[in-house]
Amino acid sequence: MSEAPPRPGVSPLPLLQYEALVRRELAADLGAAGDITTEAVVPACRRAAARIAVRRAGRVCGLRCALFAFEVLGPVRYAVEHDDGADVPADAVLATVEGPARALLSAERTALNLLAHLSGIATAARDLVALAARSGPAGVVCTRKTTPGLRALEKYAVRVGGGANHRFGLHDAVLVKDNHRLIAGGVAPAVARARAAAGHLVRVEVEVDTLEQLEEALDAGADAVLLDNFSIAELRKAAALARGRAMTEASGSITAETIGAVAAAGVDLISVGWITHSAPALDVGLDFAP
Repeated sequence: MSEAPPRPGVSPLPLLQYEALVRRELAADLGAAGDITTEAVVPACRRAAARIAVRRAGRVCGLRCALFAFEVLGPVRYAVEHDDGADVPADAVLATVEGPARALLSAERTALNLLAHLSGIATAARDLVALAARSGPAGVVCTRKTTPGLRALEKYAVRVGGGANHRFGLHDAVLVKDNHRLIAGGVAPAVARARAAAGHLVRVEVEVDTLEQLEEALDAGADAVLLDNFSIAELRKAAALARGRAMTEASGSITAETIGAVAAAGVDLISVGWITHSAPALDVGLDFAP
C-alpha cells in the first residue's frame, strides 16, 4: 500500500499502528461463521465497485485504515480522491474501491467506523485550532483520555486536524497531578523527587489548582504548569506569573464557546480531552455502483 503524507509536517500513520486493530475488528464482526447474510445473497464470483463518500463537510482522517480493511478480505483496487488532511464538502467522494463484492460488503462497517471516528476527531481539532488562533498563539493539544485500543490512531487524528499531542502515556513524560502532590506531601517535594528521578533531559510538569500552588511550582523549578479549571481572570494572572519561567497549559471544560477567551488569556497550550473520546463522528458511507 502506498503511503502519502496527510498534511505538511504530519507523517503518515505506519501500517503497524493499525494493522492488528483492523484485523481484530474484522474478526469480531465476522465471528466464527463469517458474514452469513452476504454469503447467502451474493455469489462468490460477483465483483463490484463502490465510492467512499462523506455526507457532511469535514476533514478527512483514517482513509488508509479504511482501505486496508477491504484489502484484508480480498484483492481490491482503489483510487484515492481526497486523502487524510483534506478538507472536503458534503457529498465529496474520498476514494473508489473495486473488487470481490463479498469482501467490500463484509469490510464495510469496520472501514467506515474507523474513518468516521477519526475524521470526526480531525474535524473537531481543526475547528478548535481555528477558534483559538483568532484570539492568541496558544496551541491545542489532546490528552490521555482516549478510547481503549485507539490511542495511536486518535492522537494521529488530532495531528491531522492541526493540533498537537500531549504525552502518549505514563512512560514518556512527567506530569505531577493532584494525587501525586497529596501523597508526596506538597508541590515542592513532588517536583524535587520527579526531577531527581527523571534526569536532566526530561521536563517536569505540575498540575495546580490555585495561584498559590502555581507559585510553589514555579519556585520549585517546574518546567510547565497545568492550570486545572482556572477562571479566565485566574488564567491571565497565571500566564503573567509564569511568563519566562514555565510553560502554561490550560485544562478543564474547554469548549468551542470558551476556547477563544482561554487563548486570549495568554497561556501557551490548551488541552482538550473530549476531542479524542467524544468528538462527533463524521458521517461517511459506502455507495455501490448499480
